[in-house]
Amino acid sequence: MDVFVEFLKLTIPAAAVLYGMYIAIRLFIHRDYEKKLVEGRLQMQETVLPLRLQAYERICLFLERTSPNNLIMRLNQGKITAKELQAVLLHEIREEFNHNLSQQLYMSDEAWNLAKKAMEEIVSTINTSASEMVDDASGIDLAKKIFEKMLYKENDPIANALTFLKDEIRQFY
Repeated sequence: MDVFVEFLKLTIPAAAVLYGMYIAIRLFIHRDYEKKLVEGRLQMQETVLPLRLQAYERICLFLERTSPNNLIMRLNQGKITAKELQAVLLHEIREEFNHNLSQQLYMSDEAWNLAKKAMEEIVSTINTSASEMVDDASGIDLAKKIFEKMLYKENDPIANALTFLKDEIRQFY
């Protein structure tokens, strides 16, 4: 019996010390893990934030470049027909869109969908305007029709998308 009591006198304090060490080491490892997670997030944010800003910048540029005002001023060459201008405008919009397609990775779904919707509305306006033209209409006639349709739109899709993008980007700062 004395041996058993002596054994318990040694074992119980040793077990308490081991348990205390286990808890201390576990807390230390958990804190170190949390610290590394925070450092990883900060490092990722330092890498991703410039990419996100660049994506928003490129989509703003895409929207500006595909606005009817800028498109027509840039692409309307004096003596082309309405059908030729329509083809040139639609080709340019598709090229711009395809060039910026990867930017959706860095944008919110809502921002990307608004930019895409704005592009689709511009394409629709161009196609609708072209369908209302007579066969021998000039590119200038089509340009006037597009400007007229955009003027009477209740909401400018490009302006709405740009406003949303600017508001969202301000959240980063």
